[in-house]
Amino acid sequence: MKRRTKEFALRAMKLADALPKTAGGKTIGGQLVRAATSVAANYRAACRARSGADFRNKLAVCEEESDESAFWIELAAAAALVPSRRLQKLLDESNELTAILVASRRTSARRNA
Repeated sequence: MKRRTKEFALRAMKLADALPKTAGGKTIGGQLVRAATSVAANYRAACRARSGADFRNKLAVCEEESDESAFWIELAAAAALVPSRRLQKLLDESNELTAILVASRRTSARRNA
């Protein structure tokens, strides 16, 4: 997951670089980069969590940021800033990461209940 979240962040950065340099493109690109890189950074932090509760809290942040990344990708598609076909794989990855993070957090909560 560390490698996968880092790759997700890198792909989001490349997408942001490809967005038009308009106000909308810059806003969406900046927000996408912040959210996607936060997924990777917070997942890395979760791996070094000091307790089960700390781990779940950090995963919750990852989950929120991954879902937010999906929002920015969807917004880029809705605004037709780049062709939708170019966005679909990144959007799919964001949704898959979100699902994995939700399941991981729930599993951790059950094990530590």
